[in-house]
Amino acid sequence: AATLRKRILQGHYRIGEQLKESVICEELAVSRTPVREALKQLSAEGFVENVPNRGAFARGFTKQDLRDLYAVRAAIEEMAIGLAVENITAEEMAALEEVYDLMEFYTKKKNSKMVLEQNQRFHEIIYQASKSRFMAQVLMSYQDYVYQARKATLSISSNLKQILEEHREILEAIREKERERAMEQMSHHLKNSQARAEVQWNML
Repeated sequence: AATLRKRILQGHYRIGEQLKESVICEELAVSRTPVREALKQLSAEGFVENVPNRGAFARGFTKQDLRDLYAVRAAIEEMAIGLAVENITAEEMAALEEVYDLMEFYTKKKNSKMVLEQNQRFHEIIYQASKSRFMAQVLMSYQDYVYQARKATLSISSNLKQILEEHREILEAIREKERERAMEQMSHHLKNSQARAEVQWNML
């Protein structure tokens, strides 16, 4: 299920493409039973549509999904960073500073792949620093979706400097223990991220 989900999110299967059990079994070297169970799971998650007497078809990641994703991120990540400002440890702050330095280094190198990795780690540290186990689990549960949105926007080198600047503002607000400012900067960053992602979507 994880493999097929990732393939759908990454566009390996086109929206509306039939997912043939025999082909998947051969590619993954598994029997039909786990493939059928995986397709059932992905159908329940909304990634696959089962059509009677025809088979399973990829639904993909739609523009509405993208908008819904950012609505959820805005609601939860602003809460998370508010808690992180209050609860972040010295070790977590040092880790956040280090990740930002790496983002800056790879931005200068225009290495979008490595910026993507550090970007994801930056947000994960904030989730952990919130000290809310439940909130961190919720935030981590949709990282596959977030990864694809980030990947699209970070693939455009002209976005890298702006994205770095947005993270610098977030970092400084956390460092200065300015809760409201941190929440505002996270909101600003997510609004810009959504706008960048929608621009890329329209170019597909």
